Amino acid sequence: MKRIMTILAAAAASAVFSANVAAQSYEVKGVIEDSLGPVIGATVLEQGTTNGTITDIDGAYTLKVSSADATVEISCIGYTTQSFKASAVPAKVMLSEDSVLLEDVVVIGYGSQKKKEVTSSVASVKAEDFNAGVKTNPMGLLQGKVAGLNISRQTSDPTSTGFSVQIRGFSTLDKGAGTSPLYIVDGVPVSNIDNISPDEIASMDVLKDGSATSIYGARAMAGVVVVTTKKGRAGHSSINYTGEFTYRLKPNYNQYNICNSQEQMGIYKEMEAKGWLEFSSLANSSSSGIYGKMYGLMDQYDKTNGQFGLPFTEAAMNKYLQEAEFRNTDWFDLLYNDNIVQNHSVSVSSGTDKANLYASLSAMYDPGWTQRSSVERYTLNINASYNLSKKLSVTLRANASHRKQEAPGTLNQNTDPVSGKVSRDFDINPFSYALNTSRCLDPNQTYTRNYAKFNIFNELENNYIDVNVEDVKFSGEISYKPILGLEINLLGSYRTNASTREHNIMNNSNQAEAYRAGVGNPNVMYSNSYLYTDPDQPNSLPVSVMPTGGIYKLNKNTVTQLDFRGTINYNKVWNDTHIFNVLGGMEANKADYDAVETNIYGVDYDNSRLQTITPAFYKQAKE
Repeated sequence: MKRIMTILAAAAASAVFSANVAAQSYEVKGVIEDSLGPVIGATVLEQGTTNGTITDIDGAYTLKVSSADATVEISCIGYTTQSFKASAVPAKVMLSEDSVLLEDVVVIGYGSQKKKEVTSSVASVKAEDFNAGVKTNPMGLLQGKVAGLNISRQTSDPTSTGFSVQIRGFSTLDKGAGTSPLYIVDGVPVSNIDNISPDEIASMDVLKDGSATSIYGARAMAGVVVVTTKKGRAGHSSINYTGEFTYRLKPNYNQYNICNSQEQMGIYKEMEAKGWLEFSSLANSSSSGIYGKMYGLMDQYDKTNGQFGLPFTEAAMNKYLQEAEFRNTDWFDLLYNDNIVQNHSVSVSSGTDKANLYASLSAMYDPGWTQRSSVERYTLNINASYNLSKKLSVTLRANASHRKQEAPGTLNQNTDPVSGKVSRDFDINPFSYALNTSRCLDPNQTYTRNYAKFNIFNELENNYIDVNVEDVKFSGEISYKPILGLEINLLGSYRTNASTREHNIMNNSNQAEAYRAGVGNPNVMYSNSYLYTDPDQPNSLPVSVMPTGGIYKLNKNTVTQLDFRGTINYNKVWNDTHIFNVLGGMEANKADYDAVETNIYGVDYDNSRLQTITPAFYKQAKE
């Protein structure tokens, strides 16, 4: 079965393994498989160096080493490492599971088993094997760690700290529905784990195939991720502090195959020669860049001095275009920040044979890799267990988190159901802008987008989203073992989650100005879809339904969740050879969802947020 390796892991591996390419002269290539098929993301390394690569989606690799006598090491988490002389590497290498790992205990949903007793596809990653560095989401700990687990940064929602997660590919042809796995945290199903501190996690188990996830029914058709949080240990007391500081480098254009300003200007000149950049088509177009700006200046007349913004002469136009040709604006440098992400965690752990306690408090602060992208998260976790007798034990857990986040005011993406084309209105995502914007543009000037003036820095300042999320969960678990091998387990939990999302689109933002751009200009007003024409008056001119102010959007979502689970498990072993295990149980869940959406137009942010509503707005809203 083919597996998908994450782009982020591949990029990181490529960066690390590119150090020793100068003196390589012998090429090794082949395919790496296990009993299920190609192994994606296996590491192929020249021993004693940092020169290496990883296998692709087909398990294939190619690596140039220093000589035919070099030693090539092939490894992957969960498998036994193999080494070969470069000249003797088989075309197909079969990996076998590490026998030591087979004694590990893995969580499989309603219970736990030794890995050697599990017949379904389950991958377990302990805390010591997690990815290092500050992570805003626990799934970042697993990137590149589990074969067949594809984890990529979620981009459809700019306010999300989460990842897009697929286990062994998509579970449906509709990539927008049912593709996320089910998450189980300490036995309780949750919709996501965005608000859990990675420092509080002891292990994560990924249930991949149908036999492993069948106990959860249809809701687990995309796989299951089981999260076990830390707890106290008998005979061990400690106070721990963990501080993590991560410095992120700005992206740069050397990482991408993108034209510089001189190359782009060469393309523009060819387009101009073919008549594709004429004054008539750009001066009043919905979006325009360097040529549209030039034509606009040529059409801009100052009555006070009798001069145009740019003389209509060949010399003046050539000088203007030449300045743009050598501008080579570095949007990555301007839009991204040099800063340090901080994560602090303090935990207290203590235990005896009668009781144990684990409590932790953590704080994560990300000042924002780009403008308007800061995140703050605070979490509290308490886990207490009591052995009331040899047969009866009780566990009590409490978790609370608060997340405050800021994001650019980009709208969610739209997908055409017929063509599959993906688009996004008023896109001001800094990474997307840096990749797709001409380097000929002057960052201090305004250009045209949606028929209105646009400057990315002005837009980020005047169009942003504030998010606040509070999550609280209480759970209790009782375990009773009346006879040897028989265990009765009861678990109950209560969880409440409240999130607020405020989108401020201020007066001077491009998104607000688009609703009034071109009024009175016959070359624009009939083309601007954000203007309104009264259908009851056939000869009326397009007007603005929001002649002043901006837009305020508020989304409030609350979730209240109750869960109860009861299981009976009997396990019997004869002569350390024969194992009999039977599990029966029931689960009841109740969840109440409440969502409120408010959209207010005509909000004057410069005048105490007073609202002005026109009759045309009401009429258009009714239609």
